[in-house]
Amino acid sequence: MSDALFPAKAGNTGFGFDVATRLEGHGRTGTIRTPHGAIETPAFIVVGTKATVKAVLPEALTDMGTQAVLANAYHLYLQPGADIVDEAGGLGTFMNWPGPTFTDSGGFQVMSLGSGFKKVLAMDTAGMASDDVIAEGRTRMAHVDDDGVTFTSHLNGDKHRFTPEVSMQIQHQLGADIMFAFDELTTLMNTRPYQERSVVRTHEWAIRCLAEHNRLTTKRAGKPYQALFGVIQGAQYEDLRRQAARGLADLEVEGRAFDGFGLGGALEKQNLGTIVGWMSDELPDDKPRHLLGISEPDDLFAAVAAGADTFDCVNPSRVARNAAIYTADGRYNVNTAGSRRSFEPLEDGCDCYTCAHYTRAYLHHLFKAKEMLASTLATIHNERFTVRLVDDIRAAMTSGHFEAFRDEFLGRFYAGRTRS
Repeated sequence: MSDALFPAKAGNTGFGFDVATRLEGHGRTGTIRTPHGAIETPAFIVVGTKATVKAVLPEALTDMGTQAVLANAYHLYLQPGADIVDEAGGLGTFMNWPGPTFTDSGGFQVMSLGSGFKKVLAMDTAGMASDDVIAEGRTRMAHVDDDGVTFTSHLNGDKHRFTPEVSMQIQHQLGADIMFAFDELTTLMNTRPYQERSVVRTHEWAIRCLAEHNRLTTKRAGKPYQALFGVIQGAQYEDLRRQAARGLADLEVEGRAFDGFGLGGALEKQNLGTIVGWMSDELPDDKPRHLLGISEPDDLFAAVAAGADTFDCVNPSRVARNAAIYTADGRYNVNTAGSRRSFEPLEDGCDCYTCAHYTRAYLHHLFKAKEMLASTLATIHNERFTVRLVDDIRAAMTSGHFEAFRDEFLGRFYAGRTRS
């Protein structure tokens, strides 16, 4: 495949995507090229929300096998401010990470602040269809209109306004290699009519994002090109997913199309592969696809087979801070009595720094003593587990053994995941 998938006239020097091997269907391996290095796909993108992977030194990310880091535009806008990150030389320089970087658009906060729900693949929607659904015990902090989103800062209660143009301005200042267009992330509980309006709204915002991206790319000439991915919504509806994907795939503003695509939205877990497949059907083969917000092993295998190239999720680090440890034999809690006198590594055969130097008994002690080091060591292990799993999936795809590896891995993982 050509090294020049994207025409020079688009001004995206330094970014590209090459497909290497293919599964039957949409699954493929490949390479995303960015100004700060290549990403071999499929790949897990480690989440560093506030320009840091919680509890872990940026310098340790390389040892985990991390290829790229994703940060949160909303949080960095509020603190320390996108202008400060820009003045520091961009996200990577600011956090001392030399590799590729991603930033989201702030659209996730439309759902998480607006309805109070975290990103959940499997929502219980029975009897809850509503266009003003709010999570139990939460207050609406964001309000969506056709122009953008007005929201209240979770830090100090100040009012702020995000529009597609503002999101692009923030992300250009943050300087990530890959950015996402501003979108509205609905919940599975929203009604069908609302989902229809939201798909149209997200498409209209995508047009504005491309126009502002053009303007800023010209204005900031001389800086490394930042690729822009359009984000596909449509919830659990096949026609809406296909409509949204086709619309973004065909979209071109002032000679510029999207460089790749984000597969967004809350998804029904049991239909994840099917929904990703609908979108892959409609998207160009020569541009990368990033599935936002998944990391569970069965979801990774399903998404890869359906055509997703990269993924991000806070889950490996979030559950690590609560003493949950991933292993090939399932997930367990190192806080339980079974680990108190276990002088074995967190996982036999694991090549991470934590398993090479520390025991389950020591981690058990750290968590019981509420020592900060507990989060650091557990996070290193969980992130390495997830990165290595996707690396192994990629290797199995390359060697032609994807299905055998999937069946063996998932059979073992879910047979043993409830162990103590």
